[in-house]
Amino acid sequence: MSKDRLDAFTDGVLAIIITIMVLELKVPHSVGLAALAPLVPIFLVYALSFLMVAIYWNNHHHLLHAVDHVTGGTLWANMHLLFWLSLFPFVMGWMGENHYAPVPVAAFGVVLLLAAIAYFIFTRVLLASHGPESLLARAVATNAGKMKVSMALYAAAIPLAFVHPALALAIYVGVALWWLVPERRIERMVVAHEHEHPAR
Repeated sequence: MSKDRLDAFTDGVLAIIITIMVLELKVPHSVGLAALAPLVPIFLVYALSFLMVAIYWNNHHHLLHAVDHVTGGTLWANMHLLFWLSLFPFVMGWMGENHYAPVPVAAFGVVLLLAAIAYFIFTRVLLASHGPESLLARAVATNAGKMKVSMALYAAAIPLAFVHPALALAIYVGVALWWLVPERRIERMVVAHEHEHPAR
């Protein structure tokens, strides 16, 4: 099956998720700067959530560049990933509205963890249909450890949220900043592969 529809559908869903998230930023009824103060907690968690979605979109986009085809299992694994990402607006709004209370912060971590697990499963399903010697396998080899460490950090942050929510949030931000560093490996390998095997 062609990967184009999966790519286009994912782009559309992520665009909708971002749109829903920004709607949590309610327009103040007054014009003074003081009216913006209540929005600061929501804005900060919106910025973190936006960054997370952007990271997933970037990695998903680069991943599909190294993919030749998709299977039925790939489609379902992608839907599984989108399910957890679609919960970002809900947990984002809950956490921001309640000023980073322990339960919403932990819930945010649960969604982050399950989204990370879903992305890991998505990559495994893709690898299963392309083989260990494929361009995809070579391109994502260095990311497997990074994904596992990220999942471990999320898992540690969830119970920590009930003791010290600020530390749990610091872990979420730290993981996001870690993934923010561009991963050029896939891009370089795809370009090299295209030069070695030009389209006819």
